[in-house]
Amino acid sequence: MNERTRSGLEILQVAAILGVLGDILLRATPWGLNVLLFNLAFAAGMLILLRRRAPEYLTRQTLSLFGALVFFASMFVWRDSIELRVADTVAIVVILSVLFLSKMKVATQAAGVFHYVVAFLWSSFNAFFAPFALIGADIEWKAHSRSGWSKHLVSTIRGIIIVTPILLIFGALFVAADAVYQGLVERVISIPPETVFTHVLLISLFSWMSAGYLRGVIIKVPEAATDGATVKADPDLSPVENMRAEEGEILPNLPNHLSILEHINISDPPNPEAETRPVGSVRDSAVNDVKRHWDWANFDNTIMPGFSLGTVEVGVILGLVNLLFLSFVIVQVPYLFGGMDLVQNTPDFKLAEYARRGFGELVAVSALTLPMLLAAHWLIRKENPFTEKLFRVLAGIQIGLLFVIMASAVQRLVLLTGNLGYGMTTIRLYPLIFMSWLAIVFVWFGATVLRGARKHFAWGALWSAFFILGATHVLNPDEFIVKTNLSLMKQGRTFDVFYNSTELSNDAIPAILEALPELNESDQSTINFSLANRYCELLEAKDIRSWSFSKNRARVVLGSYEAFVEKWGGCNDDGIRSMSRGNH
Repeated sequence: MNERTRSGLEILQVAAILGVLGDILLRATPWGLNVLLFNLAFAAGMLILLRRRAPEYLTRQTLSLFGALVFFASMFVWRDSIELRVADTVAIVVILSVLFLSKMKVATQAAGVFHYVVAFLWSSFNAFFAPFALIGADIEWKAHSRSGWSKHLVSTIRGIIIVTPILLIFGALFVAADAVYQGLVERVISIPPETVFTHVLLISLFSWMSAGYLRGVIIKVPEAATDGATVKADPDLSPVENMRAEEGEILPNLPNHLSILEHINISDPPNPEAETRPVGSVRDSAVNDVKRHWDWANFDNTIMPGFSLGTVEVGVILGLVNLLFLSFVIVQVPYLFGGMDLVQNTPDFKLAEYARRGFGELVAVSALTLPMLLAAHWLIRKENPFTEKLFRVLAGIQIGLLFVIMASAVQRLVLLTGNLGYGMTTIRLYPLIFMSWLAIVFVWFGATVLRGARKHFAWGALWSAFFILGATHVLNPDEFIVKTNLSLMKQGRTFDVFYNSTELSNDAIPAILEALPELNESDQSTINFSLANRYCELLEAKDIRSWSFSKNRARVVLGSYEAFVEKWGGCNDDGIRSMSRGNH
């Protein structure tokens, strides 16, 4: 394990401790002693890291800044003035910025205002974004994973860090989707979900920003060098050859009596494949680097090796997500097989709460699972075939559990739009169509990605989307909604006249007119007035560029019912409606 990796791991350890302390101490407001205690912990952690990894930065100026940091933090204990506390906070931020000057190779006592501003911007940038470099580039996870017992521990920790936000998102959706599941979670955890979320958020925030700031101060950026030696200009070489030497290229010893052409032939022979170079030489490395060019066709996770997933990470991430899915499925199975009777007979459990509450959340779960599985598969390390096999098994289990969850969502929609429900709407129909497409895509995912043919997945998913979209046009969703709601009306449910005649498009007009005689007089009056307005709008649209079959069909159908247009109002010569609600 190299020094850079050791430094990175130590920074993560200190940042994790600071994250926990930040959540424990600084969540209590108004601030007082907690600010002093946290800044003491921060200063102590940073001093330990500096002493171990960058002792050259421990100068008198640096130590005096740490003293000032603790002093202004202690002022939160002494004074209660809001203005003073704001000023103390600004002073602490300035001190943290000035501590970056040493990293910028600027003498602290000689720095100007410009340097202070740059130090503030640079330290802020590191606090927010440097953790990406710390985790992805600074720490060589592969090298560290070979160090005995810590191999699986580090991978497990990485997997838990990655899966935590995923579990929180899916868990929150499941809790929001089902009252019974929410009760189960609250009984098991006995902690309000919002409390768990705030703790995780604060710990993550303090750890993240601490790691970024400490990384910016501690980690040293490697400088280009040639085997540790500084290349000096050689008076016997030309300026171009000196430049090539400074760039690290190993040049042959060329006698000065040779001609320019002979020099070229020696340094760059006509048959470069026949030229023998020392293995691992700078020049040989440069040639290999030139050969490795960007290839979109073979775009894989080797561009970000620090974020790839091994066997342990895949097992932790997919295993925990599968357990979460399984816990929800266990709760849903009785309702899937018990149907409407079980829902209605469950104490304190209403149909509206069961159906309305869960459908949208479960659609979101279904939609989020696909990109998660695709991203996880892309990040798998290819050198270990067992990792790929483990992913296939766990992903297959997850898809099976997801189909049960999708079945629960469909059941909720059936109950919501059935003979005891509340009718069909666009916000209920289109998610159902979307889930139908997702079901096809997940089957295709299993047939391609899980069988080692990922390159065929996107093309098939694209054409399945085209097929579903084309079938939806054939279905005519707005007409389907009206006919569904009219069918429910015949079974005793209320027909939402305003929604069906006003909120839907011209595609629904023929179905509405066809069912008009079956409606009561009040509903007919509402529909007549609404369709009269719609008819005037269609008459106003005289621009051929706006023509569509649906509009033309609606205009023709409404024209055959022109009697109700005359009754409920007409349109003047300019196409402006002159409706009157007096008769309505």
